[in-house]
Formats: sequence, C-alpha cells, structure tokens
Amino acid sequence: MSDPIFEVCLQSVDDVVAAQAGGAQRVELCAALVEGGVTPSLATIAACAALPIEVMVMIRPRGGDFDYTARELAVMEADIAHCRELGVAGVVFGMLTPQGQVARPQVQRLLAAAGPLQVCFHRAFDVCRDPLEALDILRDLGVRRVLTSGQAATVPEGLDLIQQLVDRAGSDIEILPGCGITVNNVAHVLRYTGARQFHATAFREVDSRMQHRNDRIYMGVPGWPEYRRAVTDQEVVEKYLRAAVTCK
Repeated sequence: MSDPIFEVCLQSVDDVVAAQAGGAQRVELCAALVEGGVTPSLATIAACAALPIEVMVMIRPRGGDFDYTARELAVMEADIAHCRELGVAGVVFGMLTPQGQVARPQVQRLLAAAGPLQVCFHRAFDVCRDPLEALDILRDLGVRRVLTSGQAATVPEGLDLIQQLVDRAGSDIEILPGCGITVNNVAHVLRYTGARQFHATAFREVDSRMQHRNDRIYMGVPGWPEYRRAVTDQEVVEKYLRAAVTCK
C-alpha cells in the first residue's frame, strides 16, 4: 500500500517551497485563509506552478457563501483559463444553489473550463443539504476529488460520514478529509475512514522583522496580530508524513 498523500493548505510561494522540501506530494494554494481561502494572484500562481510539486489552485472570488452571480462565475472561469496556461496540476472550487444543492450547470461550466486539470470540489460540500446525493452528482459530473470535514466543524467530529463517503465513492472519486487534522490524530483519521490522503496546514507562527511598529493601526481585522503570521514549516510537514504512515 502506498503512503498517504499529504495536501498542504498554504498561501505563498515560500510556503510551497517549504511543503515540497518537507516531502508533501501536493499543495492547495490560496490567498486570505482567514476568509477560508480565495484565489491567489496570477504572479503567485505562476511562481508556484514552476516548482516541482502538484499545485491545486483555489478558485473563489470572495469569502462568504457559495452562491455566485453570473459576473463572479465569469471571473472564476477566467481564473481557471489562466491556471491552465500557467501549468498547474488542478483547481479547487465549489458552488451551491440557494437551496443547498450542487449548482450543476455552474459546476459543468467550470469543469469545461478546467479541461484536463484535476478538479476538487471544496468544503462547500460541507454545507450542502444532502452529502450523499451531492457526492453522486459530483461523481456523475466528473469531479475528481471532494474536500470534506464530514459536514462537521472538524474532521474528528465528522469521521462517521467521511467513512461513509469513502465507501460510497469507491475508486470513482477521491475523498480528501480536511479541517482539524493534526499530527496527533492524522493516523487515526486515515485508519478510521479508509481515506488515503489528507489536507491540513503545516504552520508555525513567526514574528515580523519590522523594527518600527505602529500598534494603533490595523490593516485587517481589529485585534488580529499585525506583526505575527503563520508560515508553512518543513519540519511540521515532515512530522505529519511520519505520523501518517503509521496508519498502514
């Protein structure tokens, strides 16, 4: 049995370099993870696509819900076209109707834009009305992979549904557990669910190099630390991979 695949969720080219050095097989590249991830800049995508690792790019024009306007859908379609030109491995998106079902026509449109790229339906899946029905629809549409926490706040809380999804998916569509997976629980998650891949950040907190600071100013959310940030750490990636192989 092959080793589990670790998809590292991250948001910069330096993060991708660290993930690759730590042995990760795939990354999901986002911007603004504080909003759940949105589409990164084209220059960032291009820099990451040039590295020797599979890069999946988040296609999400904004935070919030997953009911998109026609203009937003056109932006997503254009972003996917740029990703194809830049040579990434795949794209990640998700769309729902206001009633909580897979937005089939919109997904079909973005699948057509993606062409040969890998496609993962992200955690919009976790807020859909009927996860089993949604899985069947996505499989029929040709989506390759589904990222899910089992419709729970974290994967450890959603293990039973994830196991059910893995069994139902068979070899037709990949189930990628993600959210709340840690070095300490990853082996249990994989053993319990039967999944052969997992999705997590591998961050450590670093202090800013800025010597001059104005602590009265916020560039983002008030109270959010302006002079500390999370970066992907090679050693953390290695720890995840060592822990994951113990599930075999």
